[in-house]
Amino acid sequence: MSTPTRITHLVDGRPWTGTAERTSPVYNPATGEQTGVLDLASAALVGDVVTSAAAAWEGWADASLAKRSGVLFAFRELLNERKEEIAALITAEHGKVLSDALGEVTRGLEVAEFACGIPHLLRGGFSENASTNVDVYSIRQPLGVVAVISPFNFPAMVPMWFIPIAIACGNAVVLKPSEKDPSAALAVAALWKEAGLPDGVMQVVNGDKEAVDALLTHPEVKSVSFVGSTPIAKYVYETGTAHGKRVQALGGAKNHMLVLPDADLDLAADAAVNAGFGSAGERCMAISALVAVEPIADELISKIKDRMGKLVTGDGTRGCDMGPLVTSQHRDKVTSYLDAGVAEGATLVVDGRETEFESDGEGYFLAPTLFDGVKPGMSLYDDEIFGPVLSVVRVHSYDEGLELINNNPYGNGTAIFTNDGGAARKFQRHVQVGMVGVNVPIPVPVSYYSFGGWKNSLFGDTHAHGMEGVHFFTRGKVVTSRWLDPSHGGLNLGFPQND
Repeated sequence: MSTPTRITHLVDGRPWTGTAERTSPVYNPATGEQTGVLDLASAALVGDVVTSAAAAWEGWADASLAKRSGVLFAFRELLNERKEEIAALITAEHGKVLSDALGEVTRGLEVAEFACGIPHLLRGGFSENASTNVDVYSIRQPLGVVAVISPFNFPAMVPMWFIPIAIACGNAVVLKPSEKDPSAALAVAALWKEAGLPDGVMQVVNGDKEAVDALLTHPEVKSVSFVGSTPIAKYVYETGTAHGKRVQALGGAKNHMLVLPDADLDLAADAAVNAGFGSAGERCMAISALVAVEPIADELISKIKDRMGKLVTGDGTRGCDMGPLVTSQHRDKVTSYLDAGVAEGATLVVDGRETEFESDGEGYFLAPTLFDGVKPGMSLYDDEIFGPVLSVVRVHSYDEGLELINNNPYGNGTAIFTNDGGAARKFQRHVQVGMVGVNVPIPVPVSYYSFGGWKNSLFGDTHAHGMEGVHFFTRGKVVTSRWLDPSHGGLNLGFPQND
């Protein structure tokens, strides 16, 4: 067994050289081997980093749009060159298969490409002669120091939802990645210096709740972007806003896929397997509840079961279809839902525990699992399991299925599978969910649209990336301007009027 590698913070463009009072282990979830020792930041260190970022921000905020876009283009090229290296780091610490990890980096890359257009994205409006010889125009200016707190399931992509846009808008960023798999985020962050970003504009502090609370309460932090579970998202939103910060806190999900009787069931079965078990179900956009409108449930379950039997679960570097869960504790938590589901009356169609795994060592594996007869009130349905467990819920009509989805407290993503354009249009109009797929099981928006859910899946008003991201990381200002000529003047104590 090799000696675990030290993993530390990125401060002022270089690895931190101090001595950590507390550390945390990092594991390879495919083998169970400890591969790293992560330095955890104290509140005092977080404060020092924020102060450094605030000093660096002033110069970067004054940088021209041409300079900023030049750095963005350079960063984009570097990330594209190193994407295989980043993907390997994701697989080594998160466990998802290499092809999925590479797809994650590519989707993050798309946001950097969008941010390259910042000169266009920050264009304001101008009204000449709004009043006699008076012009009015709008501008958008950066906030200052902004914090990003990202989850374990997308250690590269989720930070990339926020950081390129925040930097392009002229802010300084302090990132707190997940302590479970920090190396990919640190590697991406290091590329900014190589791309020409001034030291201090992009910094990384590793840590746990102490570091999070320090960011949420520091007066120099002007905004917080968070992705994680709903209870923590709510805590981040309430704490951050109570300290005067702008907050976008994206929470959990229970995504439904409604399959109508006229749907192509082979396409629907493929989609259910891909969306339910990709990345071991550790996606906030994973399909975890398949809502089958009778009489198709039996046939659809048969097709899904057949496809599941062809999947190989194991080490993500070995060409498997699905990798491990991120930690042994999380694997055990997900596994506990299987016995609970049977006890509550659901039918266990495929048991993911009864599988041999393609791996060396004791990895954190659970193969794809399928339940039938799941109903609201069961823990399988009510909870966000965040693992490779797909639950089939049978309904008797489109209206019953729509009501089921709308009654759920989450509203992140959903999908409908049908060949009826009228039904699809009705669904996208009336479903109370932020992101909708029509014959698309994982409707993650492209970078120039925005990502975010409704209800308990989002706390705050602003979604991630796209133009909503640009607006989140800037403040609007309106300027009313008049340049007087010598003939204009005099006293007038009345309220200004447009004339």
